[in-house]
Amino acid sequence: MRFFDRKEEIATLRKIRDNAERNAQFTVLTGRRRIGKTSLVLKAYEDKPVLYFFVGRKAESLLCEEFRHEVEDKLGIKLGGTPSGFAELFDYLMELSKQQSFTLFIDEFQNFVRVNSSVFSDIQKIWDLNHSESRMNLVVCGSIYSMMTKIFRDKKEPLYNRQNRFMTIHAFKPSVLKEILDAYHPGYTKEDLLALYTFTGGVAKYVELLVDDNALTYEAMIDSIISPDSTFINEGRSILIEEFGKDYDTYFSILSAIASGKTRRSEIESIIGRHISGYLTRLEDDYEIITKQIPVGAKPLSKNAIYVIRDNFFTFWFRFIFKYAHIIEIGAYGQLRTLIKRDYPTYSGKILERYFIDKAVESGGYTLIGQWWDRKGENEIDMITANELDKTVEIYEIKRNRQKIDMSALEQKVKIMLTTVHLFNGYHIETKGLDLQDM
Repeated sequence: MRFFDRKEEIATLRKIRDNAERNAQFTVLTGRRRIGKTSLVLKAYEDKPVLYFFVGRKAESLLCEEFRHEVEDKLGIKLGGTPSGFAELFDYLMELSKQQSFTLFIDEFQNFVRVNSSVFSDIQKIWDLNHSESRMNLVVCGSIYSMMTKIFRDKKEPLYNRQNRFMTIHAFKPSVLKEILDAYHPGYTKEDLLALYTFTGGVAKYVELLVDDNALTYEAMIDSIISPDSTFINEGRSILIEEFGKDYDTYFSILSAIASGKTRRSEIESIIGRHISGYLTRLEDDYEIITKQIPVGAKPLSKNAIYVIRDNFFTFWFRFIFKYAHIIEIGAYGQLRTLIKRDYPTYSGKILERYFIDKAVESGGYTLIGQWWDRKGENEIDMITANELDKTVEIYEIKRNRQKIDMSALEQKVKIMLTTVHLFNGYHIETKGLDLQDM
């Protein structure tokens, strides 16, 4: 698959490199695994040589041997032997960068924890001593979000706040998914677009896997994802176990409950059988896998909060793959595909709400975007968009099928909402319906 989007990110990275011609720059790049961080950096800097250090889980001496070859190949310099450790090599490169500017890109930076945890202190000391005279463009990247944030944002860590910039790479926006389908499946239907958004969430690697498999229709995507050799089957487990460590069972149970529609804390605790406030906090703040949502107009600490999984793929994985792991174990992939197709219309209807919210966010035309629900969960409004500048509010009912949109019921919900929500006094309010064809 060819490279798509990331124009703003590429422009930012190139500006940073230009700045490094005068003063050393230290950029931290994060984002969930498979989002395309490595590809982005290499694309941004494809016009000039880049020292690319991949921190594999191996002995430091072996890594340094690999890094030595990279330096000699890219910079045309003979080091005269393998450095004794990464600190020695980094010190050499910092000295070299005082004479010439270059980019050093260290991928999977957090793996130094397992190689030699003192590397972080070494980098801090060498950087502090030399960066004022250096012209190095240092970019470090990591896919274990919790570890990367700890390394650079925990005051107790040696590299706390050493970076000039902390960039987070996000999933493709709805417009980019359309662009990809236009390129590889020009006759796509709105059902195909919703399926691509539902199954991949715009994560670059997952989109690439489906493109490479020529699986860009709704049916073909399910067949590709739910198959014996599919990357998707073990993907959630392989990514998240590393994030969560030994407590992964509890985290997996919580995420499975949320994906199945148990979104209130009390509902989740009734399934888990114990208090989980600490786990919810870590899932939200440390791992950024879930988010706590409150109705429009509610107070920040409202007890009417719900929890949702941020990532569409993880939502799908826990709802169907993790839940039906017993079916996968006996190799009954056809049965699982049938189950997914049975539940997909209802499931994708909720994801369609996310799509239109993401689309509204991407438009940049609003000052408030959200949803509303009452305490009993009997009255829900799928999407609210407001603009404080022109005092307008649009309130939406979202259904896969337009025939199921009940505008009179929506207007009644709006009346109920306005009895408790006073944000929109003096606003012009419109009620509208959106369906699959409006994507």
